[in-house]
Amino acid sequence: MLIPAIDLKDGRCVRLLHGDFAAETRYDADPRELLVRYRSYGAEWLHVVDLDGARDGAGGNLDIIGELAAAHGGIDLQVGGGLRDTAAVAQMLGRGVARVVIGSAAVTQAEQVRTWLREFGAARIVLAFDVRFDATRTPCLAIHGWREQLAIPLWTAVDNFLQFGLEHVLCTDVGRDGALSGPNVELYAEAVQRFPQIEWQASGGIRDAHDLHALAAAGAKGAISGKALLENLIPLEDLRPFLPNA
Repeated sequence: MLIPAIDLKDGRCVRLLHGDFAAETRYDADPRELLVRYRSYGAEWLHVVDLDGARDGAGGNLDIIGELAAAHGGIDLQVGGGLRDTAAVAQMLGRGVARVVIGSAAVTQAEQVRTWLREFGAARIVLAFDVRFDATRTPCLAIHGWREQLAIPLWTAVDNFLQFGLEHVLCTDVGRDGALSGPNVELYAEAVQRFPQIEWQASGGIRDAHDLHALAAAGAKGAISGKALLENLIPLEDLRPFLPNA
């Protein structure tokens, strides 16, 4: 399933190369118009990242996210960025967001995140693990906007939450994010093989329909795409097999 992505900074749609705020591309498209466009394509979910929240720890785009959630009309939102305490998670879900995306807090505040899985329900929580590969080609976690590299393998991080009902994991190969270099299909194939009970979302590098077919064959449940869709690099006809309501 293709999940279009919108990254918000100061209320505007942007894309960052490798998560670098200094490597920002701004787009003229209004977030509300993009939601309508992707809904017309047949998308079932929209992935929204509050970059100001991710950087500053406070939701800088809450109002516009609330507008998007209120106007969904058949497309559900999953939203991440700066959700680091129970109040922020509850507030986001209270604005009509269907799922929240938890990033660095899943590593730095793991016990609290486990309580969120119980309190809010695993169906409404996505854990986002961003990875780089070490010298042994093991995917290891990068946190805090990818500025801090850890020696914790992705597989260990996922295993820490299984007994608490974890259902959704979004995994980004940060070396490919925003680069249109193709997704790391081998990473997601291994992830599905190790944890077939998880609904894996692949993120980073998607450039064409061939990439989507490859991710589907690897067993990924969803594929996040931002830049390729914003720049109309993939014909709509090629996207339709991956859009549930097309």
